Amino acid sequence: MLPEKLRELSVSIGDVEHAGQLLRTSTYEFRYASPDPAQPAVALLMPPTDRLTWQDGDLFAPMDQNLPEGDLFMRIRELFPKQPMTPMHLLALVGRNGIGRLGYTVPGQSAAVAPRPLSKGELLKTRYTPEVFDELVAAYLSTGAGIGGMQPKIMVPDRPTVPIPSLIVKAASAAYPGLAINEYLCLAAARNAGIDVPSFELSEDGQMLVLDRFDLVERDGGHIERLGFEDIAALAGLRVRDILADRKYQGSYQRIAELLRQLQLDSANLHRFFQQVAFSVMVRNGDAHLKNFGVLYRSSREVWLAPMFDVVTTAIYKYAQYPGGPVLEDRTMALKLFAGKRGSKAYPTTEELHDFGKRICGVARPERVLEDIADAMHRTLEEAKGDDRVPPEFLAKMGATWEQGMLHAR
Repeated sequence: MLPEKLRELSVSIGDVEHAGQLLRTSTYEFRYASPDPAQPAVALLMPPTDRLTWQDGDLFAPMDQNLPEGDLFMRIRELFPKQPMTPMHLLALVGRNGIGRLGYTVPGQSAAVAPRPLSKGELLKTRYTPEVFDELVAAYLSTGAGIGGMQPKIMVPDRPTVPIPSLIVKAASAAYPGLAINEYLCLAAARNAGIDVPSFELSEDGQMLVLDRFDLVERDGGHIERLGFEDIAALAGLRVRDILADRKYQGSYQRIAELLRQLQLDSANLHRFFQQVAFSVMVRNGDAHLKNFGVLYRSSREVWLAPMFDVVTTAIYKYAQYPGGPVLEDRTMALKLFAGKRGSKAYPTTEELHDFGKRICGVARPERVLEDIADAMHRTLEEAKGDDRVPPEFLAKMGATWEQGMLHAR
């Protein structure tokens, strides 16, 4: 249990312990512990070169981005029913495990005993049931939640020599049947198209997806480097959790491209961004919102686009906006393609995608990108026909939806 009132947290940045303090009084305040301007920044837009103390009326957006939401938040509430759940308490529960290089500890509180590592091989052989996943969450939540998002997921350590969990385990969902297989097929198609994605594997029963964290880099001697990570919502200064979650669906892919240019990402990164947007369009991923794009960095001079993550074909699912409401189909994108009056969330025409690639992202031959994606989608569907983990009826449903997207390349 954490203190009922939590007014201070010690913040680590990568390997730098106690790099600063996060204080909660009438406002939120972050203080760098050292006046050294060469120390790592707590966030891209909060560098120690500008000032050593930062204040905000709300929790700083780059810290807010990893707070638990959705399924994981509800599980935390069940495990700690009497625990206050202010943003400070949630950060303390995130601990050192958050995606990116920030870690949070309560001053004077001893670290939780680390649970035993669980190898990727063990996880892939684990037969999923809701009870088994509950046990995983209960076992590995004690050392830090560390990951946001609405889907059931948990972080798991796989090596005793790495002090933070390096695997992300996503589970099946009763609300969205076949979700793990869905994301597996999407990631496989993206990889086949030459799009950068995290390393991933599907469990033997097809019910759990196991991914390697993309923000950890193994260096010579086995040292793990933690990269900085900020999603687009955080870079835009948005807090998007809970009742404000609709904010992550406000904006356009054009504005994201403009923000990436402001961060001085080069043409290769803008090409990669176009690949990610085009792929989401073609597989009918209607959930490619502001939190599903981001950047990795070591410093303000070394920033690049993060791999594509959290990508699924949402168009195969039906949903209700409220309990008992009409059943709807997902027929629109998460964001508008273009900004301003021209913008629409309707899936774009091939000509509009070409225009976005050339004019907004500077891609010389966007039609080649679409052709490569379509070829990869077709190849992935063919490969999945021999995979016992993928039910034929589910594959047929995915294939019928993907056929609509592959028309962009014809």
